[in-house]
Amino acid sequence: MSPSRKNRRRRIRIAVRRSPRTADEFYALTDRFQERWTRVTHVISKMRADRVSLHQAAREFGLDPRVVRRLAHSALRKHPNGRYTARPADRLLRVLIALTPKGKREVAVRDSRQASLLGEYWATVRKYLATGDSSGIGRFRRKRITDANGKRIQLLTDLDELDVLGSAGVLSFESLYAGVA
Repeated sequence: MSPSRKNRRRRIRIAVRRSPRTADEFYALTDRFQERWTRVTHVISKMRADRVSLHQAAREFGLDPRVVRRLAHSALRKHPNGRYTARPADRLLRVLIALTPKGKREVAVRDSRQASLLGEYWATVRKYLATGDSSGIGRFRRKRITDANGKRIQLLTDLDELDVLGSAGVLSFESLYAGVA
């Protein structure tokens, strides 16, 4: 084996990182890797929601499909024909924003179903603040999000508090993901 090939293998091995499992591990990574990790989770979500191929979803988020396969292999299923699909649920870490009775805070979740529940909650809050339709908020009254450490977090469903936070401009809807403007 040529020396340049050995060096390449060593560089690749060093570059491969274990997926983060907690918010502390996530924030210990470089900003560049955090942003890449967030895009990888977006790719998996896109594949699951819109039933698009790995290549299409990766292209949309500016990633090489090989990077997605390397970092999110546990969330993918390879079929006999060589194509990849997203599993029905995954355990990839996502650092999201949750609205709790104590205010807005970042929550690290390790379950795609928890992330989906939080996304549905934000869509309902956005609809309530835009239209005044509170019919969907009741669905989240006793719902809790379980973070990566196993702590259960109550979602804010008090309409008066939502009105106060909404009129104060505290609730911005650029992104559900933490650290993304």
